[in-house]
Amino acid sequence: MMSTMPSSSSSSGIAIVGCGVLGTSLCKQLLSHPQFASRSITGITKSTSRHEAIRREVLGVGHHAETAAAAGGGEEVNDRFQLVTMEEILASSSSTTFRDVVFCAPPSGFEDYPSAIEHAATRLWTGIPNNNVGEKVVAEGEEEVVGSFVFTSSGAVYEGIDGETVDELSPTVSDATSNPRAYRMVQAENASIQQGGCALRLAGLYTLERGAHNYWLDTSGTAKGRKTLGRADGIVNLLHYEDAASAVLAALIVGPKVNSGQRFLISDGNPTTRRGICESAMKHARYRECTTMPPFLEVEKDGMEAAGPRGKVYDGRKSNEALGWKPKYSSFDEFMTL
Repeated sequence: MMSTMPSSSSSSGIAIVGCGVLGTSLCKQLLSHPQFASRSITGITKSTSRHEAIRREVLGVGHHAETAAAAGGGEEVNDRFQLVTMEEILASSSSTTFRDVVFCAPPSGFEDYPSAIEHAATRLWTGIPNNNVGEKVVAEGEEEVVGSFVFTSSGAVYEGIDGETVDELSPTVSDATSNPRAYRMVQAENASIQQGGCALRLAGLYTLERGAHNYWLDTSGTAKGRKTLGRADGIVNLLHYEDAASAVLAALIVGPKVNSGQRFLISDGNPTTRRGICESAMKHARYRECTTMPPFLEVEKDGMEAAGPRGKVYDGRKSNEALGWKPKYSSFDEFMTL
């Protein structure tokens, strides 16, 4: 199926840059949410290779009826959702912009991740009128309609505080040499903030089939024998992909009066451990046959340097309150025992 370019004046449109598991879930939630019933949703991808799979997930068999009913019906939902590539957007003769832009594409697809966020904000987003960063202003007599730029970051940006609790204001990695990946993510956050956007620092994402548990445990009944990159009691903060998408949705709902220039910390609020992840996953039928724990690293046996620190506990209560958000799945263990 050929991509259809959104109209050059998508003043009420929403763009989702990156339609992986998170972006696809967000598209589904936007289409079914009554507050966005009149809004068009444009998914922007790197290539067309997964367009049909994304359409099936968002609109296809098993999803179409439910999504269409919630969104107001039938063919209208198909008309409101479209997929294009970033190349098509940039090559268009007209300047296509959107009231709201969500950037949830991973850093792996970009040579310069912070610049990609900045470019998406300046090229795709209508911006905040009279924002001191740019020249986007509302002409006299026009109605001011303001949207949001939301960047999905990671809780990995925090400094290596061992076993302590971190929140939205805790120190982040400031040295590129100590942790290049985390430093790049901090710079990406800064690019969003400087344009008037916000950043959502997400905990470790999972579904039943995706996440550390699926890497460590074998559904055939035996451990995969892979050592984890840390100790069994290492702290892990988690968040279901659906809940990550609903947090982004909440940020769009509250709008820039609340989210502009802010960094939010999003998790389910119930941190677990690497061993706890495996124990919880084994309660589900998919992993119940696996009765052997993977060979975790041990401080006593492997040494502190090899086993690594315990990790951090995320405290995102301020973010939850500001966004009016709470997770559907309150813990990884709850999800695995449903």
